[in-house]
Amino acid sequence: MLLVVDAGNTNVVFAVHDGLGWRGTWRIATEAQRTSDEYAVWLLALFAHAGLKPAEVDGAAIGTVVPAALYHLRRLCRDWFSVEPLIARAHLDWGFEIRVDQPEEVGADRLVNALAAHQRYGGPLVVIDFGTATTFDVVERGGAYRGGVIAPGINLSLEALHQAAARLPRIGIGRPQSVIGHGTVSAMQSGMYWGYIGLIEGLVARIQGEVGEALKVVATGGLAPLFAEGTPVIERIDPDLTLEGLRLLAQRNPAPTLSRERARLGDIE
Repeated sequence: MLLVVDAGNTNVVFAVHDGLGWRGTWRIATEAQRTSDEYAVWLLALFAHAGLKPAEVDGAAIGTVVPAALYHLRRLCRDWFSVEPLIARAHLDWGFEIRVDQPEEVGADRLVNALAAHQRYGGPLVVIDFGTATTFDVVERGGAYRGGVIAPGINLSLEALHQAAARLPRIGIGRPQSVIGHGTVSAMQSGMYWGYIGLIEGLVARIQGEVGEALKVVATGGLAPLFAEGTPVIERIDPDLTLEGLRLLAQRNPAPTLSRERARLGDIE
């Protein structure tokens, strides 16, 4: 079985694939200094609840945009599952060209999303990921990664508005029935929701104008269903896109070998 770890700025998602399908998916809040032993206490309890055994894991893949968390996640794989994890990085075999100025600067989540989206839906396409940041990634017809757009995530924007304006309350995101708000809270909700709909529609239109052809639009991330309700631009919602991309990346690349010396020294890369 393959253990997949997607470490984002807000949550770390763990999942297990047995070759036929996902056997379990679990998430925990991202804390860069959480130790491998702390992860293990939590994760092994969930393994037991799902009827899984650590010894059944024979491979692992990690994608992270939080470099400080990588050491502990790697040690988790080595110490508790006896596997050396594959780390999603630009120099691996992705099966496509990364056509940006600095490939090593592209977040692992964006590349694995591109890999899975093209595998599942073909190209050309745009992948919108509603995470801590809202990202738009462009994949060409043949699968090449062309680049994209990074915008503040909706929750970041909500918190910034509350923090910067003393009289504006902290609110939750939801879909207002009308654009015009008839109170402070409804006006804020409208600005956030319909403002982001305008952002999505405007950026997708401009991206299509630069590419010169119609693009499929695939959305992932926890808020994807909510925003898909408000615009016909989003054609598909795929909640497992990042996990699937990590699984496909592990299939394409040789599994790293766990040596005694490597395990003893830990991460020195």
